[in-house]
Amino acid sequence: MKLGFIGTGVITDAIVRGLLKADYPLDEIIVSARSRAVSAALAALSTKVSVSEDNQQIVDTADIVFFAVLPQDAEAVIAPLSFRGECRVVSLIATQSIENLRTWVGNGPQICRAIPLPTVADLSGVSVVFPRTPVIEDLFDALGRAVSVETIEEFDAYAVASAMMGMYFGLSETLTQWLSAQGNDYQDARDYLAGTFQALANTAIQTPDQSYDQLRIGHSTPGGLNEQVHNVFVNQGGADALLAACERVAQRLRSMR
Repeated sequence: MKLGFIGTGVITDAIVRGLLKADYPLDEIIVSARSRAVSAALAALSTKVSVSEDNQQIVDTADIVFFAVLPQDAEAVIAPLSFRGECRVVSLIATQSIENLRTWVGNGPQICRAIPLPTVADLSGVSVVFPRTPVIEDLFDALGRAVSVETIEEFDAYAVASAMMGMYFGLSETLTQWLSAQGNDYQDARDYLAGTFQALANTAIQTPDQSYDQLRIGHSTPGGLNEQVHNVFVNQGGADALLAACERVAQRLRSMR
């Protein structure tokens, strides 16, 4: 099987590195030259990876073509290309619907959308696939786990959740800066929080029978500090702000269908 990537940014980099790490059975991976620094670094990893200056050559060669370009560039990049009917297309473009993609790709190729996160590079990503496509699910299972959904509404909901990465790092930076303001070394504070949150994520993974609310209660002494922080966060409107952000992103996605 041959894979082609049109667009060579963070997610393409993570997928290719993950597939090589997993020793996934592939004959060839062809990546577009842009960005040159990323494509050159990937080509240096394995003889299976090659770089092409010509997107049409990628489409002509690959069995599965991944779109990983910016949403605003998608039509200009994709529409001029000619696709074989037996080719599969996987779009990693967050805000472009399958209907839009179909007008650019034509009626032949099968099209699905996916939301992989950078952690697929370490084989620990959970990637969402729509619609259910066994060969694509198998590929993302090799990079951690694939979650397939039946409807675009379910897919968009996961897209909203995936938009929390920036908030997570923003929250971590706020806490790190607060610790630094108390006289602690910034790097020590950063490492402490990274390790703490990683341990909490591991706990959630290892206890799939418990809801997050059950875990919160289990990690909070009645009247203790953890309970106090959570209560202040909720009472000051933190939970409402989070839900409002989710709904606004969801509305944005719905408007782009």
